[in-house]
Amino acid sequence: MPVNSFRHRHAVCSALAVLITVAGCSSADDNVSAAVPSPDAKVTELCQNLDEVLPATVDGESRDDPEPASELTAGWGGVAIILRCGVERPPKMTDPKVANGQDADAVPGGVNGVDWLMERQDDGVHRFTTANREAYVEVRVSDGRDSTGVLIDLAPAVKKAIPEGIAS
Repeated sequence: MPVNSFRHRHAVCSALAVLITVAGCSSADDNVSAAVPSPDAKVTELCQNLDEVLPATVDGESRDDPEPASELTAGWGGVAIILRCGVERPPKMTDPKVANGQDADAVPGGVNGVDWLMERQDDGVHRFTTANREAYVEVRVSDGRDSTGVLIDLAPAVKKAIPEGIAS
């Protein structure tokens, strides 16, 4: 009887270990969050159009939207790549030091027909914000990845959904 009792306890313990492992790996605790912007109706419509044409994969990462669910936010690879559409203009976008190349933490540039302001954040994240478009689109890239692939993958969707112009 002790042998059967041992086998029964071992089987129960093994089953519990599997359940605990599965529960521990569930995505419920791993939800990434992103603040949802509050743009006006025109920009909201542009952002909804962008959401419809965003790629399923960016820089090899699958789409994995942050919480709360919104057409104004998107994500790929958990916290690796977070997009927010309809954000406010970043202060450095109008800073003459940035325009003159005198700010090491903020650099303007373009990738595949989309102009961006790149800002290096204190936490190692790079924040890119579209320039010369009717809505500001912010993309945060973390984990030390080369962000060129991210911007290349997002450029067609931005060009299609957010017309060139000046955001209000």
